[in-house]
Amino acid sequence: MSDDFSLYKTMLLIRRFEERALAEFSTGKLFGTTHAYIGQEADAAAIFAAADSGDVVFSNHRCHGHFLAYGGDPHALAAELMGKATGLVGGRGGSQHIHWKNFYSNGIQGGIVPVTAGMALAEKTSQTGQVAIVFIGDGTLGEGVLYETLNIASLWKLPILFVLENNRMAQTTPIELAVAGSIPARFEAFGIKTWELESSDVQVILPLAAEALANARSGLPAALILHTYRFSAHSKGDDTRNRETIAALKQQFDPLLIQAARLLVEQIQQAETDVAAIIEEAFTRASADPFPALPAETP
Repeated sequence: MSDDFSLYKTMLLIRRFEERALAEFSTGKLFGTTHAYIGQEADAAAIFAAADSGDVVFSNHRCHGHFLAYGGDPHALAAELMGKATGLVGGRGGSQHIHWKNFYSNGIQGGIVPVTAGMALAEKTSQTGQVAIVFIGDGTLGEGVLYETLNIASLWKLPILFVLENNRMAQTTPIELAVAGSIPARFEAFGIKTWELESSDVQVILPLAAEALANARSGLPAALILHTYRFSAHSKGDDTRNRETIAALKQQFDPLLIQAARLLVEQIQQAETDVAAIIEEAFTRASADPFPALPAETP
């Protein structure tokens, strides 16, 4: 578990990293695409405050926030976004396909879920006591492989936590036009115990995350459904919402504002100073790092 200052600093690190990444993208320094986690920071901060350092994590296309909350190096992530040799996977994975320690990510919707189940099976077979955590979005609810995996996870009693971050927008499609019926019922139909919460308060999310993780660690699959909001576009600039709507969401649901109310002004200023130095160092170093060497040509 973490204190109020640590939780705030984790969320601020994610926010400032994503803001800098979006700014750098517009300069042409970043390759591929990038999906910002802005607005959803409380989810990652709470889950990784409750998780064990040895747990296996499989993230999705919106992985930067998860990675940083996991404890990942901002410089290595920035270098990966820039395609540099010092990046997490040598500059070859870009924004969506990264790996570090027990953290993995992939941009294939739904495709990460059965892989995570395999990882959970490995942990169960090896009797490590670790769980596998997989992050999915509301858009993944339309993928059939998700339900095949829920069935297997329940039958085999896998130590896996399914984290559904419902930010209510699958790219530009609002959830009411894409998802029918009850979201929790989709997991409960397979006998999977489910926790559901609509909050951007990291201290409200934290105890539920701890309960869901404890359930998975006991050897039974669990689901944690977090209804949240993203304040940024799906990817770079493809946002169909008007600015007034986004401003209203920020005013009511910004996890940083909610958590800042628990801190002293001096603590907030200290967090800003610390994070600003980390972000500047990460992106400045990454910008100066070399690109991967091309393989020698075969004569």
